[in-house]
Amino acid sequence: MHYEGNIIRPPSEANSILLQVTVGCSRNKCTFCGTYTGERFRIKSDAVIMEDIAFAAKYCKRQRRVFLCDGDVMILPQKRLLNILNEIKKQLPWVTRVGVYANAKSLKIKSIDELKELKEHGIGIAYMGLETGDDVTLKNINKGASAETMIQMGRKAKAAGIKLSITVLLGIAGRERSQIHAKETGRVLSAIDPDYVGALSLMLIPGTPIHQDYQEGKFILIEPDEMLKELRTMISHTALSDGLFHANHASNYLPIAARFPKEKKETLQLIDEAISGRVALKPEWLRAL
Repeated sequence: MHYEGNIIRPPSEANSILLQVTVGCSRNKCTFCGTYTGERFRIKSDAVIMEDIAFAAKYCKRQRRVFLCDGDVMILPQKRLLNILNEIKKQLPWVTRVGVYANAKSLKIKSIDELKELKEHGIGIAYMGLETGDDVTLKNINKGASAETMIQMGRKAKAAGIKLSITVLLGIAGRERSQIHAKETGRVLSAIDPDYVGALSLMLIPGTPIHQDYQEGKFILIEPDEMLKELRTMISHTALSDGLFHANHASNYLPIAARFPKEKKETLQLIDEAISGRVALKPEWLRAL
């Protein structure tokens, strides 16, 4: 495989074939992310991509899923993306699902018919970073989209039949807007009604704008108990028709994996026990990105 730079993938794609189609991220301006710092976004050549698919056909016969890296493969021109999907289907007939990262910009570029076409050619899930439903915080972190746009694009992906997994960030609003962020994020998640929600806890990365603000006292990173209270508020304001809410990422203090709405009540009770000290939190040295 011809991997370049940092390769990232969602936790649920740990056992997938990682096929790098792009290098970097088409946005690459979010204040909290240092993954692609200094990396100019580009699409890899078709020759290299096809060579990697051929490699997977020979050496990756046990994997049943493919994840297209890096930051935003959905932004590829439709014809090029379809060619890649067709080649995957041709050379890897045992693959049951292809996953991609997507953002509001790339979903806006694609028509609903184009998204349906991508679904028909193998894309089964899209991972979208919402981070927060609070417009003030979205602007502060330079996300490049409003909450309403996030709602529209999330609904668009679901309308095309593509499963949607949304990531949110605990602590991203700082202390002053913590509860506003939690409530608004719950509102936006409810409006989109994704199949999966993954809540991560903010970990400050040296060299990022938000880390610099933290060092200068312009951003306050909330404490573990405040993270839990934020999570509780977020969950209490989130209504999913039939979705999985995960907060079991390595960055989180309290692992949670619950199906909503069935397990929502007991999840809130678990958080209450953790806030009161009856359930132990993950020690700081065990947390990681």
